[in-house]
Amino acid sequence: MPLSAFALVILAGLIHASWNIAAKKAGGDSRFAFFTSIMVMLVWAPVGLWAAWGVIPGWDWHEWALILVSGVLHVLYYVILLRGYRKADLTVVYPLARGSGPLLSSLVAIVFLGEQISALGLAGIAAVVAGVFLIAGGPALLRAAHEPARRKRVHKGMLYGLLTGAFIASYTVVDGYAVKFLLMSPILVDYFGNFVRVAVLAPSFLGDRKAGLALWRSQWKYALLIGTISPLSYVLVLYAMQVAPLSHVAPAREVSMLFAALIGGHLLGEGDRVQRLLGAVLIAAGVMSLAVG
Repeated sequence: MPLSAFALVILAGLIHASWNIAAKKAGGDSRFAFFTSIMVMLVWAPVGLWAAWGVIPGWDWHEWALILVSGVLHVLYYVILLRGYRKADLTVVYPLARGSGPLLSSLVAIVFLGEQISALGLAGIAAVVAGVFLIAGGPALLRAAHEPARRKRVHKGMLYGLLTGAFIASYTVVDGYAVKFLLMSPILVDYFGNFVRVAVLAPSFLGDRKAGLALWRSQWKYALLIGTISPLSYVLVLYAMQVAPLSHVAPAREVSMLFAALIGGHLLGEGDRVQRLLGAVLIAAGVMSLAVG
C-alpha cells in the first residue's frame, strides 16, 4: 500500500471513531440519520457543487445507478448501526461491524475483482480480525457472560454488528468499483449518494413532525458534528482506494478500532481496557502488515 494511501486511512480512522462515539451518545434512530443527512447536504454543498461543475453532464445511467445503490446501502448501514447502539454497547457493535465488513469486502475484491494479496497481507487481515475479537469482548463473546440480561445485550450487539458489517462490505465494494473502475470522484459518490439518503429517510421525519422536531432540538448538535466530519472520513478512504488495492484499504480502516479503544472506552466507561488495548495493538500490527504487504 502506498504511504499516501496509508496516511489517508489513518486519518480517516481517527475521524470515523470520533463520529461513531458521537452517534452512540446521541442515541438516535432513523430520524437522527435524516438529520445527519440534512447536515451533510448543507455543510458540504460548496464542495459538492464545486466537484460537480462540468462533470455531472457526462454521467450516464451507470453512474446514476451506482449512486442510487450506494445511497440505499448507506441508509441501511447507518440505520442498523444506530439501532445497534441503542440496544447494545459500542464496544461490541462497532468492532464487529468494522471487523466483518472489511473482511467481506476484501474477499469480494480478491475473488471477483481479481486483486492479489500477499502472505503478509493475509497475516495482517488475521491480526485485524483477532484484535477486533478481543476489543469486542474476547472469550466473553462466546460464553456471553452468565447474567441473562448481559448475555442478551451482548448477543444483540453481535447481531447488529455483523449485520452492519454486511452492509459495510456491500457499500465498500459498490463505491470502490465507482472510484476505481468508473473513475468517479469520491466527493461526488458520497455527496450525491447523500441525496438518496435524504429522500429515503424523509418519511421517518415527516410521518410525525412534532416528535421529529422535539428530537431535532436535542440531537442537532450531534447531527451537525457527524454531518460535518463523517463524509471527510469516507472520502479519504475512497481516495485511498484509487491508489491502493481495495483488499488492503478495507481492512486497514480497522485502525479506527485503536482510536475507539483508547478514546471510546474511556468516554463511555464500557470496561475491559487492558484486553481492548491488546486488541488495538493487534489491529495496529495488522494495519502495518497491510501497509507493507
